[in-house]
Amino acid sequence: MEARAIDGPVRSGKKIIIGLCGIGAVLAAAALLPVGGGVVSSSGEPNQAPSMDLSAFSDAKPDTPLRLVFLHHSVGGQLLADEGPDVGENSIHPSHPSGGGLRRMLEAQGYEVHEASYGSRLGEHTDMFDWLPKFRGQMDAILANSGGDSVHAEGQVNEIVVFKSCFTQSWFVGEGTSPGDPDGPALTVGNAKATLRELLPEFAKHPETLFVYVTAPPLAPKLAPIPAWTWLAKLVLGKPVGLAGLRRAGDLDREFNNWVKSPSGWLDGYAKKNVVVFDYYDVLTGKSGSNFSAYPTGDGSDSHPSAAGNQQAAREFVPFLNRAVRRAGLGQPLDQGNPLADQ
Repeated sequence: MEARAIDGPVRSGKKIIIGLCGIGAVLAAAALLPVGGGVVSSSGEPNQAPSMDLSAFSDAKPDTPLRLVFLHHSVGGQLLADEGPDVGENSIHPSHPSGGGLRRMLEAQGYEVHEASYGSRLGEHTDMFDWLPKFRGQMDAILANSGGDSVHAEGQVNEIVVFKSCFTQSWFVGEGTSPGDPDGPALTVGNAKATLRELLPEFAKHPETLFVYVTAPPLAPKLAPIPAWTWLAKLVLGKPVGLAGLRRAGDLDREFNNWVKSPSGWLDGYAKKNVVVFDYYDVLTGKSGSNFSAYPTGDGSDSHPSAAGNQQAAREFVPFLNRAVRRAGLGQPLDQGNPLADQ
């Protein structure tokens, strides 16, 4: 009797535990089920803003060779690479299937091209809110960098610094508030504007150096399904999810990049000639009625640009840079016709 009295609750408890385990397994499986996905519809006219007009300057190659360093991650490495097999590491590639051929084009114009990317002290962090501490605290190292963690021979510096963030920095989460926080961390339009504004005094200290900001690539218009638990986690953290979130990010991305490149935007009131903006974002949207990539890769949900997109960007970047170099007065005598003579 005593044994049976104990046995009943034990068996009931086992049934409850087994039942709870079964429910837990179902919930765990449900959390792994893919949700979302789809293709965002066009958001209409992209409302492009005018860029800085460099047409008054020649697009001929510079009069003298110039050293250039490019701080980037995967997309920048692919833009520089020749199209071909995936060769290289740490996002520095002699060739890549999505290669744009920009390195070879720049070298043909007389530029000496150097890169810092993953695995190097200067190239490891390239998100929006990394730029201000990097340029404030490591400017001398950037100017002396000859690739990776290497440095130029004493007395040699980079006359041109090109820098860009990856497409992850196009996932804007909202407008934010003015004047914004230059340290972020939320990727809002207000905070991104604030951090770029704070960069200008650092660039003004080096009028002999041309700083080229390359806007981040656009997001792909297609979303791959994600596990339900990831979807829920993004909702809890206030991050954009689904096609509505993607569409909103695209609209904010266009708004921000219009401000960055417009003469009445980021550089309004900046008197020196040593900062320019190359709107890589606009090139990759096809300058058409969309705020999303016209050149995605994979199944169309990968925001890494394709070879066609990178090659188009490379063709536009070279004459843009040549004109920017002449506007900045690089490689020319310090006479009255050189902007550096007055700085």
